[in-house]
Amino acid sequence: MVYAVVLAWLVLAAIVVLTWSRLDTERGWRGTVVTLTLGLSLLHQLLFATVTEDAFVSFRYAQNIADGNGPVFNPGERVEGYTNFLWLVLIALPRAAFGADVRSAAVVFGVVSALGCVLLAYFLVNRIVAGAGGGDRPAIGVAAAVLTASAGGLAVYGPSGSEVPLFVLLVLAVCYALAARRPVVAGVLVAFAVMTSPEGLVVALLAGLWLAGAALKKEHSWWAPAGYALGALVFLVPRLAWRVTFYQHFLPAPLAARLGGPVGSRLSAGWPYLSGFSLAHQGFLLLGLVAAVALVLRRTQAREARALIWLLFATALAFAVVAVPAGGDPGPAWRLLAPVPPLLAVASAATYGVLTAEVAAKPAPRPRAWPAATRLVPVTACGLAGIAVLVSVFSPEMLDRVRDWRAHGSELAEIGGWLGEYLPPGSVVSAAAPGALAARDGQLLIIDVLGRTDDHIAREGRHDGGIATDYDYVVNGRRPTVAIPADGGYLDRQHCAIDPVYAGQYEVATFRRVGTPYWVVVYPRAEQAKSVVADLDKGPDFRYVPCPS
Repeated sequence: MVYAVVLAWLVLAAIVVLTWSRLDTERGWRGTVVTLTLGLSLLHQLLFATVTEDAFVSFRYAQNIADGNGPVFNPGERVEGYTNFLWLVLIALPRAAFGADVRSAAVVFGVVSALGCVLLAYFLVNRIVAGAGGGDRPAIGVAAAVLTASAGGLAVYGPSGSEVPLFVLLVLAVCYALAARRPVVAGVLVAFAVMTSPEGLVVALLAGLWLAGAALKKEHSWWAPAGYALGALVFLVPRLAWRVTFYQHFLPAPLAARLGGPVGSRLSAGWPYLSGFSLAHQGFLLLGLVAAVALVLRRTQAREARALIWLLFATALAFAVVAVPAGGDPGPAWRLLAPVPPLLAVASAATYGVLTAEVAAKPAPRPRAWPAATRLVPVTACGLAGIAVLVSVFSPEMLDRVRDWRAHGSELAEIGGWLGEYLPPGSVVSAAAPGALAARDGQLLIIDVLGRTDDHIAREGRHDGGIATDYDYVVNGRRPTVAIPADGGYLDRQHCAIDPVYAGQYEVATFRRVGTPYWVVVYPRAEQAKSVVADLDKGPDFRYVPCPS
């Protein structure tokens, strides 16, 4: 698959460079190039094709919604263990209407959303450039689409089953609505973005300030920011009221678990997170820096187009700034910063289009320097796209980590299916990866020891190193039948030591995965250990091996 992605990029780059002069005028060539760009995006996503742990949590919530249990992780426990309400509703609809598989629906919606980001980047750039008086120059939009298709974060999370691609799509859609002077539509879209990810609040604030600034400059009437606010509040106020009524909290458990700790510990994790992203995305950052400097140095009459570009740059910068105090994210490929490369691609391409609008509008013959500059655009865009594709393949934070992620998720799903089939009905399991364990059996009652689906741990537990824990509450309050100490799948050897937080009330039981050199360690509660081990040993794929005396 790696070779297929690289070959697709080479073919696309060659066609874009060779046909660049025709893209503005010949619709057939333009349609072919856009289609090939979507093909590159699809292959780039299929290179990763891994469902995330957070997505498995969302699947369980969505399945409970569709099955009539309500938006809960464990039936009967009202805990808001998600931050992506709109995504849950979207992926629950096919199951509720047609009995479709939630996971398959989520993967399809994610891939389609990522492809939508590529198309919207193309249309957004063309809209901004046309608004600057540059005429119809869709070739510049093609450059933005090629760069967006090569963005590694978008490709990683496209088929992940998570809300990330939908969120990026909504961010770009808000900007398009503002470019089209549709403030009410922008307000509705920004409400959807907030209900898809908490980072949508960044977009909501910046877009509102942008409209207010435009009203002060008399480029918009004051009805624009008012309509924007109304469009957003019509959805956000009922959503907030329902959240407080149903869950009895303003803040979801995952956010409370992440933000409840010391600021210093989050900053110490956030800075390396941002620096790692910056190192891997130097091409996008350099392109954005050059475009921003050019926008400062060269004045044009297209004030609204310039303001829209600055909004795109400001939004990208705000996402980067917010990721630091948030402490980053444990997943690969910098999930919190996935919108940044597409935003920089759109802003940079639009900058070129706006700054050359006056030149493009002049009748032929054009200035002598113009053809050289024109040839430079496709070469630069395709070259940076190639670098981005190679980074996504060779960066240890991307393909390698995704492959490990995929293996661990599959192993945890196997373990969860085994536990769900052979543990007595009503058994409670504590784990650090609740989503993957529940992937094949939605009936297990699972306690998330890191508090993402447990209100007590998230809000009252000890916050250390960016995570929340309360093992005394887990062991003595929730009293799980079995604890799963590992969150990385199978072990490569038998481990007979017990975690001190479980010592005394739990025992160690080790099982070998039949036909493999791999092991699973579980901690059954002491008074139930004999019967639990006997039940689990009935599974044909796992064989109990006592620890040496």
